[in-house]
Amino acid sequence: MPEISATEASRSFADLLDAVEHRGETFVIVRRGKVIAQLEPAHVASGARVKDVLRRHRIDPAWSEDVDALRSQLVTEERF
Repeated sequence: MPEISATEASRSFADLLDAVEHRGETFVIVRRGKVIAQLEPAHVASGARVKDVLRRHRIDPAWSEDVDALRSQLVTEERF
């Protein structure tokens, strides 16, 4: 994955988007020597694979109870 400075990414943003869109390239954006972002092709999902899995496998009746148990253990984060 090639690294590119934030300044260069700003100057050549349209070219970077073309490389990502047409050639599937990924870039790591660096500012002052620190990785700050990654520019990569978007992952498109339609849910078709999930539907296919659900059609091929029987639903476990206890699954709903497992999900409820996991949800009860979640802790809400406070953000400032």
